[in-house]
Amino acid sequence: MAVPAKYPHLNETQLTEEARSVLIRVIRVAFPHPRFPDAPYERTADTILDEAEASTWLRVALTQGLLTLSHLAGGDFRELSDDDATKVLRRIETTQFFAFIRRTTVLNLYDNEDVWVVLGYEGPSFDKGGYIDRGFDDLDWLPGARIESYGGPKLVEIATGVPLSNVRSADVTARDTSNQPGQSPAVMQEVKK
Repeated sequence: MAVPAKYPHLNETQLTEEARSVLIRVIRVAFPHPRFPDAPYERTADTILDEAEASTWLRVALTQGLLTLSHLAGGDFRELSDDDATKVLRRIETTQFFAFIRRTTVLNLYDNEDVWVVLGYEGPSFDKGGYIDRGFDDLDWLPGARIESYGGPKLVEIATGVPLSNVRSADVTARDTSNQPGQSPAVMQEVKK
């Protein structure tokens, strides 16, 4: 099938090194991780190109999407600032092209040992006995747990055994663990001296 004259660049953009570099830029803008190395982005773009090579529909969607990006960018999408590139991607986020890019990227970019190292993920643990003995809580980039205890006036129980349907959540200020199933926690009230 010949490409119509009004779309002379359709086959030129299709699955070329230029298409690959535009895809890498699209993925970097859509999934911004400054600490990620280039290789995972490049491998993801290669996966997208491989899938497009195997499917005429995906190849057409990819080619049309790349042409649309060039048009919306007013030239080369790769030369846009991150903010401008994000604006262009927002304009096409509901297209099949972008859905294909997003789906393939989510499934491939984060399934990569280079990325795991940056994110602090140690990889699958089933074959190593699970996480319980292998650092399930050793993420040093998370803030420590904030544990606070009630420091206000002493509370006294004023009602027990009240059915849940009769107590609004705003009325419950403390929890009585001795309640029976189906009953509300005891309603507590500050002791006034």
